[in-house]
Amino acid sequence: MPSTASKENSGRIRSFKNSGKDHEEMRRRRNDVTVELRRAKRDEQMLKRRNVDLAPEVSPLSESNKLHNIPQDSSIPTIVENVMSANPANQLVGVQTARRLLSREKNPPLDTIIKSGIVPRLVQFLGAEENHKLQFEAAWALTNISSGDSEQTKVVVESGAVPMFVKMLSSQDATVVDQAVWALGNIAGDGPEYRDFAIKCGIIPALVALVKSETPVTHLRNITWTMSNLCRKKQPSPSFETVKQVLPSLAQLVHFSDKEVVSDACWALSYLTDGSTERIQAVLDSGVLPKLVDLLSSDNVHCLTPALRAVGNIVTGSDQQTQLVLDTGALALFSRLLTHTRSNIQKEAAWTISNVTAGQQHQIQAVIDAGLIPPIINVMIKGEYKAQKEAVWAITNLIAGGNIQQIVYTVQAGCIKPFCDLLVIKETKIITVILDALMNVLHAASKLQKVEDVCLMVEECGGLDKIETLQQHENEDVYQLALSIIDKYFSEGEDTSLAPESSVGAFQFAPANQTVPSGGFNF
Repeated sequence: MPSTASKENSGRIRSFKNSGKDHEEMRRRRNDVTVELRRAKRDEQMLKRRNVDLAPEVSPLSESNKLHNIPQDSSIPTIVENVMSANPANQLVGVQTARRLLSREKNPPLDTIIKSGIVPRLVQFLGAEENHKLQFEAAWALTNISSGDSEQTKVVVESGAVPMFVKMLSSQDATVVDQAVWALGNIAGDGPEYRDFAIKCGIIPALVALVKSETPVTHLRNITWTMSNLCRKKQPSPSFETVKQVLPSLAQLVHFSDKEVVSDACWALSYLTDGSTERIQAVLDSGVLPKLVDLLSSDNVHCLTPALRAVGNIVTGSDQQTQLVLDTGALALFSRLLTHTRSNIQKEAAWTISNVTAGQQHQIQAVIDAGLIPPIINVMIKGEYKAQKEAVWAITNLIAGGNIQQIVYTVQAGCIKPFCDLLVIKETKIITVILDALMNVLHAASKLQKVEDVCLMVEECGGLDKIETLQQHENEDVYQLALSIIDKYFSEGEDTSLAPESSVGAFQFAPANQTVPSGGFNF
């Protein structure tokens, strides 16, 4: 079995099914190919959030001027003068004015404020524990600066804000704590360097301590969102030994009534399950699986999407871990997911099933018994292209690892025509796995003396013409597979009574003691 990335394209699928097939390796390699499903930036959650002031447009200093009777304006020189002042009242006016400018919904002057040189002073105010109002306003301003691009976030981090924000998580003022959480979420969401720096500064135990029954729901939303940013699998990944400290908290948050909290908790769990079987097992040990499966029936797509991603990641693990998912009855929910109105849900549902059909034959049978083969084939026929590809993997994995009865059932369900229809696509990898699947269906048919029936099915749906055309394909694997199929099954005078041997590594379909009904199967 190929073990390097350079061999993946040429040998990946044809090495799935052999006499010593390792189901876990099969599933892991399957996982490698669809890593884009989990590494792609999700569209359901922003990595950074700006605290926008949606109050009516008024002079940013009108309230403060009334309070302090200080005639100030919102010009940058005046802001700088006030922020740098030794007078606490002037400091508050200056910081509040800057914060309000940065909180504008449109075109906040982030770079202008940065260039004014007040960011280090704002960071200094984070330590003003005796003045919570000043501390809060400074934290809010810095939160909005850190919601910008990486260069803008860098200014905040290099001014020493992160350890100050972490210290603020133990403040007695709830609004100060919440603003610090928000700022740290933005910083951690910028990328792995600042995420790991925040972890090094002790953010995780401080965050975990904030998850308690009396914490306001609005604050729990920011806490959960920040946890999800800390768990994100970017290169390099965060230390699992460190981030798994949030698992007990996530196991609580996923049961919360607020959908935004649940959504971000599920995203965090999806990141934590994205990796080794050890990572997956740690999540399973936290007891969250039943709730994740329950959320697969949710009508709230913001909860459904990350829950499906997490469950999909779990079935990339060992056969035993996959079986835990099946034992919850999860497969009963997938018919709905495979026919969901959102193509992305269809795609990830098909991807999840493809990892189940990469498992043991009794797990393949569970997919069949749940009635999922027809809707998967329907995705192959009618789905958007990315969903079609995942459906192809689901069916070709079944054909690779299933017994003869399971393969026959899949043919009877109608997989041949969509296989043949998809032979015109540009993606070589998908063409290869389809040709391999057709080869293996014909291989199974030869054991039942039904080759002519399958050949007729292929020919009637235009597959023969497409396979003949692929004999001129520039890719060597495609060319060899097409040539082999034509030579063995569609050339005049071939002996269909013999089980063919594929020169490109066809799979063994059933053990030697496989019994076949006396009348054979009807293709």
